[in-house]
Amino acid sequence: MTKSRLLNGRRWVAALALAAAMAAGPQVLARDAVELTVQGGDTRLVRDLRGVSLLIGSQTDGVTDPQDLFAAARADYGRLLAALYARGHYSGVIRILLDGREAAGIAPLDAPATIGRIDVLVTPGPVFAFGTARIAPLAPQTTLPPGFAPGQIAESGIVGQAVTAGIDGWRDRGHAKATAPRQDITADHARATLAADIGLEPGPRLRFGPLTISGQERMRENRIRKIAGLKQGVIYSPLELTRAANRLRRTGIFASVALTEAEQITAPDLLGIDLVVVEQKTRRYSLGAEVASSDGLSFTGFWLHRNLLGGGERLKVDAAITNIGTQISGVDYSLGVTIDRPATLTPDTTATFTFRLAHEDEEDYFANIGEIGLGFRHVFSETLTARAGVNFAYAKGRDPGGAFQTRNLSLPLGVTWDRRDKATDATRGFYLDVEAKPFLGLGTTGSGLRTTFDGRAYRALGDRIVLAGRIQGGAIFGSGLLETPRDDLFFSGGGGSVRGQPYRSLGVPVTRGFGPAFEIGGLYQLGVSAEVRARITDKIGVVGFVDWGSVGVDGFTGGTARSHAGAGFGLRYDTGLGPIRLDIAGPVGGSTGNGVQVYIGLGQSF
Repeated sequence: MTKSRLLNGRRWVAALALAAAMAAGPQVLARDAVELTVQGGDTRLVRDLRGVSLLIGSQTDGVTDPQDLFAAARADYGRLLAALYARGHYSGVIRILLDGREAAGIAPLDAPATIGRIDVLVTPGPVFAFGTARIAPLAPQTTLPPGFAPGQIAESGIVGQAVTAGIDGWRDRGHAKATAPRQDITADHARATLAADIGLEPGPRLRFGPLTISGQERMRENRIRKIAGLKQGVIYSPLELTRAANRLRRTGIFASVALTEAEQITAPDLLGIDLVVVEQKTRRYSLGAEVASSDGLSFTGFWLHRNLLGGGERLKVDAAITNIGTQISGVDYSLGVTIDRPATLTPDTTATFTFRLAHEDEEDYFANIGEIGLGFRHVFSETLTARAGVNFAYAKGRDPGGAFQTRNLSLPLGVTWDRRDKATDATRGFYLDVEAKPFLGLGTTGSGLRTTFDGRAYRALGDRIVLAGRIQGGAIFGSGLLETPRDDLFFSGGGGSVRGQPYRSLGVPVTRGFGPAFEIGGLYQLGVSAEVRARITDKIGVVGFVDWGSVGVDGFTGGTARSHAGAGFGLRYDTGLGPIRLDIAGPVGGSTGNGVQVYIGLGQSF
């Protein structure tokens, strides 16, 4: 082969390679061709800059189109500068080089056809401190962010927080149109200081004006007004607007609730409010299942109508079949009807009518039960609620000592204080529920007071570990053991109390007349649980736990009280709505269990 032919062959190879590259389209030559260099910045600043950079994000996502990369580069100047301001760097220098050319100097219509390397060079410069930090006039009791003071690092976010706090202080006192018309922000580069002098304009003190409602379909307008609870003529309060929106959302009727203040003031001092709602579908149903090795299989379900009569009335019909295939008792089943009516008596009070029929086939007894009741639930805040009601309950059944019948009229009173960050998977906060239920027995049924409490606490150790603890219990005063309605007595064991012990396995032994001894629930019950929850990945977690419980006749411990304990481990898979729970436990104390128990459900155990 001659030298000229060899060269011609090489030209053909090069031409074919060029054609293939053109067919594939222009692209970055290497996936790691974007490099961010920060000269003199700390690790937190570097993390912030990488977090806001579109170019870094494009590299992570595998973006290779030159037009997209060029657009990201031009946008990154502003994003990186904002990140520097947020950390108090006001004299930073930013350079973004596309194959050595400054991106800001390339005309938008002259974008490069190919990009081989991108260098992002950031010189933060010194950290600025506040020389002047002044905002006035302030409403009484306004609290400014601690960082907004001379000598503190002049982070741009602190200035924004101070402006927001100043405006909100006036709005909380009825000045809905408060503004900050003067904001003098001056950077002294020679001294590395920032002077922030902000002037507020409170505007007039206003009252709530007319409420204009739109978007409703089946819901009556007068009931929407009643539930919202915004009274015309009352001094304006942003907190009341938030509470009104929350009241409407709590009904479950609306998919969307939006409250907007009118732009103009109606003479002399009224501020109109526009309310736009979007209703959800009126009907909903749900089916669920849970299985435990000794408790058996349980099926639950409900059918719900969100707006039965057009006034926010919610009808719920629920049914359950539990303990299917259990080793120690028969099958239980129940059917219940609940009707809730929001904004009864007050905008924050919901009235509830309940009716329930049930058959309980437990190890120590079986009974047919009927209950009817009327209750009221009042919301004091998003974390504090109270409830009160009146119920009548009837039960007829049989135990090893013979037939029994109970009838009682009760007045349950309860308070719930919920400060958890997330109900289904809490990582911090606490939960406390306390109830006292005086009851009047009819016929041979005793009279007395039933009390219960349930306290839970959570603490996060870093981002991966959560410690969770629970103490729960109850006591009955005034009524004798055999005179008390059976479903008011206390047992221990199972997924809701002591895992690793069979369901309702711990009670107290009694005899009635000349009949044989049998197990019955106690007048006192106490339970303690502790868990260590560790997150392995974003979706998967593991749990180690130990539970202890006691049941007694004359006290929580000692005397006739008996106790047992269980321990085990579990797996969690986060679904977004709550973790799927798998717990495996065995007995570590007491004499009520001798095998491994398995529990599956949705949400943490407590």
